[in-house]
Amino acid sequence: MSKKHNKRKLAGVVAMSTSLVFLATACAGGATDDGSADSGSTDNEPTVEATGETKIDRAAEWLDQEFENTTLSREEALAEMQWFIDAAADMDGMEISVVSETIAPHEYESNVLTQAFEDITGIQVTHDLIGEGDVIERLQTEIQTRNSIYDGYVNDSDLIGTHQRGDYVFPIDNFDSAYVSPTLDLDDFIGLDFTTGSDGVLYQLPDQQFANLYWFRYDWFNDEDIKQQFQDEYGYELGVPVNWTAYEQIADFFTNKVNGDGTIDGQEVFGHMDYGKKDPSLGWRFTDAWLSMAGNGDAIGDSPNGLPVDEWGIRVEGCKPAGSSVTRGGDVNGPASVYALQKYLDWFEYAPPTAQGMDFSESGPVVGQGQIAQQIFWYTVFTASASDPSLPVNDENGNPKWRMAPSPHGAYWKDGQKLGYQDVGSWTFMNHADEDRRNAAWLYAQFVTSKTVDVDKSIAGLTFVRDSTVNADYFTENANRYGGLIEFYRSPDRVNWTPTGTNVPDYPALAQLWWANVGQAAAGEATAQEAMDSLAEAQDEVLARLERSGAGGECGVELNEERDAQYWLDQPGAPVPALANEDETPETVPYDDLVARWNVG
Repeated sequence: MSKKHNKRKLAGVVAMSTSLVFLATACAGGATDDGSADSGSTDNEPTVEATGETKIDRAAEWLDQEFENTTLSREEALAEMQWFIDAAADMDGMEISVVSETIAPHEYESNVLTQAFEDITGIQVTHDLIGEGDVIERLQTEIQTRNSIYDGYVNDSDLIGTHQRGDYVFPIDNFDSAYVSPTLDLDDFIGLDFTTGSDGVLYQLPDQQFANLYWFRYDWFNDEDIKQQFQDEYGYELGVPVNWTAYEQIADFFTNKVNGDGTIDGQEVFGHMDYGKKDPSLGWRFTDAWLSMAGNGDAIGDSPNGLPVDEWGIRVEGCKPAGSSVTRGGDVNGPASVYALQKYLDWFEYAPPTAQGMDFSESGPVVGQGQIAQQIFWYTVFTASASDPSLPVNDENGNPKWRMAPSPHGAYWKDGQKLGYQDVGSWTFMNHADEDRRNAAWLYAQFVTSKTVDVDKSIAGLTFVRDSTVNADYFTENANRYGGLIEFYRSPDRVNWTPTGTNVPDYPALAQLWWANVGQAAAGEATAQEAMDSLAEAQDEVLARLERSGAGGECGVELNEERDAQYWLDQPGAPVPALANEDETPETVPYDDLVARWNVG
């Protein structure tokens, strides 16, 4: 049995003052009002004051007072901590620095685990918390100059294709066995495929991960009167939408028809929420698997991403990127991708009038305000903040009135295709780094993901990387607090949610093209087809530049010659021809039946 989690330690981490602060800063970065880097909140300092004379005594104090929900027995946890003490014996007093984006699990690391690590090993860690974009900028600067800024980085595994093709990453596989914990248990990590290159090399170690899923008001969907109204209007049961046709009809129902005027308890409600401001955050709204949810690209098979064409619409031949445009065998501007963008635009009709002018940060708090019936694209990193009992989407006992479920898919989607995105922040180390400092940072990376601490870190951030943590007693006993998050991560369906993969050879250079081109359509300055044609052309220009540079080694870019689009549309797999009818028969499933299927699976 797990012990009752002691709320004294993490009020600041989980609540972050209010849920809206978290919703406004997660993923979008961690800049302060004056634009400077935000080093994290200061109201969640560790309360453990280890006073033991020896390091193992101090480890025992941390275990008893902070890491009380570990999946290990007390003896196993102390043995794991003893290994860290021994491995760091020659590093006592060393000072190192690492960096990550500002989200709850990393705040826990920066404000709690650094102190525990120092007490137990003697290594002093400065763990900086900054915006996600700033992390990438500093990483790029270090790559270009080969001068160390940090001893370790937590950056998205979306860069795996970039890392694989560079010569700057020190792979996890390369660490001396003397510094690899015998209890690291790589097989326990649920996202290891995402940090492994197509060459089979493990480049990064997952630290936290979260998915984008479908969010909905469980209480409204189970209200007998509302259900009957929907049944009368559309002829099928209101439930979790399986496809986009059902999602659109549910959106129309809540925005325009529920109770005759689109209101519940006298309050105007909306059947959809999104954001559309021409802003960098619009880019990841699409690169985070929106096109594959519509059905672009190929099936994932044994790879986490579509092969030979992935959700970015990039075709690879072997491991060589060969093109984005349909005329080169890519799928950026194919019918499925254009359909994905068009549906995104059409559905603003069902969202609050201000949604199209919002960016990611501005739109984040809206679902918590109580007027949104469903959202097709919702990051589970918001779970902790959306559970704030003061919000109208939670009941008087703090239990959620909402749930999360698998994302519905578009008309082009087929079984075996990727169905959503997972963000996997992962430890990354540099070849040019000082070896001793890199080894110390590697010990810290293993410590903050160790079985001793991982359950309590996951309670703080709800961003799971270990299967043992997902199945820990604590989360079994408290699953009802998290709106379906635990059920999803225990389900067999989670494998269809993956990050950007190895088809993308230069993530920073290619990612910036998306918001600019998609933004043209969102602003009404281009049609969906024109925007995707422009994006495909821009991506191929970047790929051509990479090909000329000779970068990437055996997996460097080798563009296909352009051919008539029909040639590629006639080939098996992606890109596929336009469907005569993109409106499927609507399909829904009762949420409780879905969870029951997961439990059996």
